[in-house]
Order: sequence, then structure tokens, then C-alpha cells
Amino acid sequence: MSSKRTFSYTVPYILWLVLFVVAPVVLLIVQSFGNIYGHFTLDNYATYFSSGTYLRMTFNSVFFAFIVTVITLLISYPMAYIMSRLKNAQFWLLLVILPTWVNLLLKAYAFIGLFSKTGTVNNFLSFIGIGPHQIMFTDTSFMIVAAYIEIPFMIMPIFNSLVELDRSLINAARDLGATPWQTLTKVIIPMSMSGVKAGIQAVFIPTLSLFMITRLIGGNRVITLGTAIEEHFLVTQNWGMGSTIGIILIIAMAATMFFTRDRKKKGGRRRG
Repeated sequence: MSSKRTFSYTVPYILWLVLFVVAPVVLLIVQSFGNIYGHFTLDNYATYFSSGTYLRMTFNSVFFAFIVTVITLLISYPMAYIMSRLKNAQFWLLLVILPTWVNLLLKAYAFIGLFSKTGTVNNFLSFIGIGPHQIMFTDTSFMIVAAYIEIPFMIMPIFNSLVELDRSLINAARDLGATPWQTLTKVIIPMSMSGVKAGIQAVFIPTLSLFMITRLIGGNRVITLGTAIEEHFLVTQNWGMGSTIGIILIIAMAATMFFTRDRKKKGGRRRG
């Protein structure tokens, strides 16, 4: 009886996965082998791997995602570490999470107001005598906005891993004569790597497929795989090529999850 109940409870989840995860991926795979007329072809993959434009686009996507991930990690780890040691840590975490409740489009337009020729940043630069500069539609502006948007998703898993640390191990390191820096680098950081890896996944994977920010902030200068998929599906109507790029993007995401997974031995111990 209990097994039947368990199965009945899992049916909705199985249906959800099949309809909204498996089926779309299968549809992408099928469409990636079709041309604009719906006929079977391998030309989409041949074009992708032989085209310097698509390969450069792939490199740009990985490069920008890597830089944004590094920026968010360098900002988020110290911030999460300080927050985890504060008295009202959960309150400060809530303040970090609050910006994620604001619509992404609204945040993008807010940065347009900040970075435009007559925006707040250029007005300040003019006030101090540096003069206005072209900030919008540059790689730098795209990475700043992308990092700002992704920072909460890096902070949350790191914060959780730091809060859950076994304080007795930290106290033992200090009792054995470890300096604060040694305690941080030899005990705290290694023990919180699961949160770091989860944060890298939460930032690197979405950044690979950004397209709204690349349009609004980076202009046409920043072309990524997400932008190419949008272009093929909505503009050129070449769904086969768009699906091919989507499959490449899924493979890149799977590879990221594979390399940042928690490696454990039998018995639950991590590999050294």
C-alpha cells in the first residue's frame, strides 16, 4: 500500500519532468537535424563547427561567463563570510536577496539610466573633471550589469555553506596555533567549497545564455550563444540552426555541472 502511495505521489513530478524537461530537449534535438524546410540534414552541425563566427561566439560566451563568475566570486565570498559572522545574518541575507525580486528588465533600464551619456555616472565624471565617456554598449558595462544581477545567486549557497560549518573544527585549528589566515585558507575555504561550486553553477550556467542584457546593455557588440538563439528563432526563423546552438549550450551547461560537482568516495568522504 505504501509503495502505491509513493508512486502516486511521484506521478506529478514525473509528468512535470517529461513535459517540461525531457520533451523540450528531445524537440530541440529533432529540430537541430532539420533545415528550414523541415528535411533531415547534418548541415547545421557542419556549419556550426566550420564557421569562425559561431566558434568565436561560443568562445565569447564562455569567456564572458567565466569573467562574470570570477567577479561575482571575488565579491561574494568575503561578503558571505562577513555576513555569516554577523548577529542578524539572516536579515542581511534577506537584503541581498531583495534585488532578485525586482524584474530583470527594470534593473536593465535602471542601468541604462546610470550608464547613458547623460546618466548619473557620466554626470559625476564630468563633475570631477574626467569628462563623459562611452559606458553603454561596451563589454565592461555588460559584465558589470551581469555580475550585479548574478551576485545574489553566488552569495546564497556560499553563505549557507559557511553557516553550516562545524565551529568545533575552526576552534580546534585556532587551539592548535593556526593564524586567522591559516584557519581561513586551510579550514574554512576547503570546508565551504560545496557552496562555492554551487554558486559557480548558479552563475556560470545562466550567464552563458544571457540575451536580454546583451541587447540592452552590450548592444550588438556583445554577441553570445543566447543572442544567436534568439536571432535564429525570432528573426531569421531558422529553427534548425537555433536548435543546434541550443544543444551546444545544453552540452556546455552539462559539462559545467560535471566539472563542478562534489566528488565523493564511498562512505561520503570527499576526495583529497
